[in-house]
Amino acid sequence: MIKAAMLTTDELKLLIKKYALQNAVKYSKTPQAGAVMGKVMANPELRSRAKEITTLVGEVLQEIEQMTPEAREEELKRLAPELLDELKEKKEPDKGLPPLEINGPLVMRFAPNPNGPPTLGSARGIVVNSEYTRRYHGKLIIRFDDTDPATKRPMLEAYGWYLEDCEWLGAKADEIVIASDRIPKYYEVAEELIRRDGAYVCFCGQEEFKALKDAKQPCPHREQGIEKNLEFWREMLSGCRKEQEAVLRIKTDIAHKDPAIRDWVAFRIIKTPHPRPEVGDKYCVWPLLDFEGAVEDHLLGTTLIIRGKDLADSETRQKYVYKYMGWTYPKTMHWGRVQIYEFGKLSTSGIKKAIAEGKYTGWDDPRLPTIRAIRRRGILPEALRKFMIDLGLGETDISLSLDTLYAENRKLVDPIANRYFFVWNPVEVEVEGAEPKVAKAPLHPTRGGLREIPVGTKILITRDDADTLKAGERLRLKDLYNIHVISTSPLRVKFIGTDMDLVRKEKARIIHWVPPDGLKVKVLAPDGEYTGIGERGMEKELDKVVQFERFGFVRIDTVRDDEVVAYFTHK
Repeated sequence: MIKAAMLTTDELKLLIKKYALQNAVKYSKTPQAGAVMGKVMANPELRSRAKEITTLVGEVLQEIEQMTPEAREEELKRLAPELLDELKEKKEPDKGLPPLEINGPLVMRFAPNPNGPPTLGSARGIVVNSEYTRRYHGKLIIRFDDTDPATKRPMLEAYGWYLEDCEWLGAKADEIVIASDRIPKYYEVAEELIRRDGAYVCFCGQEEFKALKDAKQPCPHREQGIEKNLEFWREMLSGCRKEQEAVLRIKTDIAHKDPAIRDWVAFRIIKTPHPRPEVGDKYCVWPLLDFEGAVEDHLLGTTLIIRGKDLADSETRQKYVYKYMGWTYPKTMHWGRVQIYEFGKLSTSGIKKAIAEGKYTGWDDPRLPTIRAIRRRGILPEALRKFMIDLGLGETDISLSLDTLYAENRKLVDPIANRYFFVWNPVEVEVEGAEPKVAKAPLHPTRGGLREIPVGTKILITRDDADTLKAGERLRLKDLYNIHVISTSPLRVKFIGTDMDLVRKEKARIIHWVPPDGLKVKVLAPDGEYTGIGERGMEKELDKVVQFERFGFVRIDTVRDDEVVAYFTHK
């Protein structure tokens, strides 16, 4: 057996290639150099060759970047089948949704506040509720909890956005309910609660009630009697009471260990008109979410609620209403918070403010976590749906990257996305000795088909590539011909033939290019805007995802005259 320290350069490179291929197959993308280095350097005998290994890793990763996912797996199977078997044998962690214990019909609801479009956080509720009702032949209700016309004021457009995005995610509702259409039903329940001595009208100021609540002392209005409460309640409804003058509270345990449970507010006076014209200023007393949701879950026959564990207090509060009314509370399940690294703590209200200030172009800006932005970038609904289902229902808070979603989407778009060249930050180069020709490049590495690119003696390459050229270097222009760098200042290159042996034997670099008369292209991405020139032909791919070689997948968003705007999807 050859000791690791005694490996020849070729043997060492082969070892690196095996590990790099295993990583590429596992994660469906070119690995990071550090990941491969870590695997190789785990052998103590190789640590003295770190500098050499760093160079070889860079060369190997360049090769792997040019390979299709299918080619990578085939090469790993040829070079190190045991490493491929190792991937297949490793038990996948439990993923997906647990089975439900169903006794009778399943009725579930997704209940957003339409104060903005759905986000990735909303997508989890949309997908999980729809997936369970699909599996168990249940009923899915979309209920708009829009009873706060002031603090979390609904957006008229958002109602339609939610329905569109739900349908796009394969979650078409069996029933759609808008809470602001059903205010009289909530008034009926409120009056019945008063009659059952389960609710009372409180005139305490916020600070006054807080002091009493914190001291576990009852409000002086708590025992004023049913008739008085009915009288004050009707005064509230008539509009003769001012905002913050009175609220309707649910009687709970005033000494409950959690202050948030003690005599919570069910209704408040809000004189701001509702944005929906059919509602407008029809009502001035509005239910808070815990009351409205509790009543609706009973009226709609909801049998299972899945909510964040941070909303467990809502269940405790709502059960007082159910106890007074003699109702049976639905079964509940809880999940932990999910934080996505790329978006931090963006809130709907924060995004709305930033859009108004011009920081974002709109709700579909590629830097935002809205489903509208994700859709516009070219993420497919099947990928987002699988991503959300695989999160499962664990109560542990998790932080994750969008890389997992991108990997799912890549599996779907890679087999169908045509390839094109796009040169950002372009530098013009004249190729000495070259003659005009028509380059023929594959539309897709495995599906066949060619795209023809007429080119003269001048080409464009990226500034990144131009800055790394070295005098004397020989390299290949992808799908065109080979060039030799005469000098870099000024930059001069010459044509040296078309023999692919330059790549096979000399391991020459391959860079992409476009003719100067291509299309103007602007790519909008989460990390900024890229402008440059792209090859002609991509203008026929409107609303489709294509791959810009050596750049990433993009969705062609608009085509006007000779200019293309694309949204970055992922690498």
